[in-house]
Amino acid sequence: MIRPHFSRSALTAGLMLLGSLNLSAAPQGTKGVENFDPLAFPGKVVDDVVVPVPSEVFSVLDKLGEPNWRAELRKEDLPTTSDRTKLSLLFGYTVAEGFVAVQAEDKEAVKDIGRDVISLAKSLGLSKSVLPHAQSILDAADKANWSAIRKEFDQTQKTVRDTMEQMKDVDLSQCVSLGGWLRGTASVTSVVKKSFSADRAELLNQPMLVEHFLSSIAKMPAGTREHDVVRSILKGLGSVLQQMEGAVDGFSKDAVSDIGKTCDSLLVEILAKK
Repeated sequence: MIRPHFSRSALTAGLMLLGSLNLSAAPQGTKGVENFDPLAFPGKVVDDVVVPVPSEVFSVLDKLGEPNWRAELRKEDLPTTSDRTKLSLLFGYTVAEGFVAVQAEDKEAVKDIGRDVISLAKSLGLSKSVLPHAQSILDAADKANWSAIRKEFDQTQKTVRDTMEQMKDVDLSQCVSLGGWLRGTASVTSVVKKSFSADRAELLNQPMLVEHFLSSIAKMPAGTREHDVVRSILKGLGSVLQQMEGAVDGFSKDAVSDIGKTCDSLLVEILAKK
């Protein structure tokens, strides 16, 4: 397999997690493997890095076979807090959990997550912009309209980020992305570990994206940058980046496991009740 060249143009590098996939090497016995055009992969260009639209990451995973997404769902009680940094991380986490629920086609989980989205949006003072999306998610869940739900989760995260940026809360917008990425990566590592192949593991190889997050944290105001959870995320992302940069010959199963453990430990801090 040809490993991606991370120093090539930023736009292309942002697509590497998809462009590096060898679809023909999907694990034997899986089905539903489809061709995928990485050039059609949507994302948001931030500081010359393409931040992938989360639903498309899961869509690509779906094309690699049929993971048991229901087994990846986590039923967590969200902590009650007025800490906006933590609320933003929790928002990203919750939306990413929504993608897992959609992949699992679990109507009740989607509804529960939709209600969590409403609650978090109210706590963040964003209910006016988020409520229409949340209601659409609940309505679509009743009809099991999975494509509509996926679109609404995408739009919900985008609306929250855009609204935060309009409110000059760019640091909190980045926290939404961080929470979502950590939950998404935890899901991907879990899926890859259960049916390991070098090509699947390459899906995790996103060093430019991790560098982007590290840079974003460094630019945050001191009050956010010195937040206990953000400091832990900064340390954890450094560890993840080391794993990625050290995977010269591709990821081992142990490396995938280590990345998953790092993400899981950070999610525990995000979900902690203190």
